[in-house]
Amino acid sequence: MELAFPWPVSQGEWLAWSSAALTALFGLVMLLAPRAALRLIRLQPAPDHPDAIGEVRATLGGFYLGAGLSAILFAQPLIYLALGLCWALVAFGRLVSMLSDGGNTLRNWLRLVVDAALGVLALAFALGLVP
Repeated sequence: MELAFPWPVSQGEWLAWSSAALTALFGLVMLLAPRAALRLIRLQPAPDHPDAIGEVRATLGGFYLGAGLSAILFAQPLIYLALGLCWALVAFGRLVSMLSDGGNTLRNWLRLVVDAALGVLALAFALGLVP
């Protein structure tokens, strides 16, 4: 069995690949620079809980990096479907938070657009909307 990097060839594959690449990039930043990632999302760990940094590296960084890389390396529509559904649910969760938690800010609206766009990019290819 040969090992080959599945390079995207169609427009739809490029859209899904871009979503996966950005997901992996977000994960890499969270894995390698968790404090900077926390500052970007306006969070900070409590001084008496240094394990919070490990949680960002492991849970956020590892999961995003793993999801993005597996979508890139396997390049299967069902994996892109899972990635797209995850991003769509992230966008839904952000919208629910904006409506019920008083988080109706410009920063949240911009992040909602990014989350939804990453979901749409992956779902458009996985659902056959863009060949």
